[in-house]
Amino acid sequence: MSTQISASKVTASPKPRSSKPFAKFMNKYGTPLTTIFFLISTITGVALFFHWGPSSFHPMHEWLSMVLLLAFVLHLIKNWTPLVNYGRRGLLYIPLLIGIVASAYFFIQPAGSKVGGRQVAMRLIGVVSKAPLGQLAPLCGTDEQGLLARLRAQKLTVESATETVEQISKENDRTPNEVIMALMAGENARSEHGHGKH
Repeated sequence: MSTQISASKVTASPKPRSSKPFAKFMNKYGTPLTTIFFLISTITGVALFFHWGPSSFHPMHEWLSMVLLLAFVLHLIKNWTPLVNYGRRGLLYIPLLIGIVASAYFFIQPAGSKVGGRQVAMRLIGVVSKAPLGQLAPLCGTDEQGLLARLRAQKLTVESATETVEQISKENDRTPNEVIMALMAGENARSEHGHGKH
């Protein structure tokens, strides 16, 4: 009889808590958080690559990618043991090598390549975006009033030729590329019309 009582006491002892607050939080929200911010980063990244969407996509992509990084680190901590097991089985080496080669490609491109040309173009866009419209008029084959007319024809609000492409893009919720294309639209149309005469 005493043996049965002692056995029941052993089985009735309280169980220790198996999960901590961090583990509970990650079990509930780790994957959803990582997925949502990954989708945001993907959508804004694709839009920036093809120069779509409003100018607010650029800061959104930069800042929320940092939040994605935090969510990823937390997710990595939660799944550290399975990741170590992947490493022990040698399943991480090929993806790691592919990532290194893909990244190195952009560093070893010759100066005259497409990537180099794109970098130069992006730098030029940055310079042009900060210049007042009055300074860009000769480059676009017109005067200040002609540039203002081109922008207004493209449904862009602009007050004077002292404004920059960057300012106009922010005021109209457009990208600097879209404003620059609007500036060039009249010149392209004039060139095509001139060729048509010949």
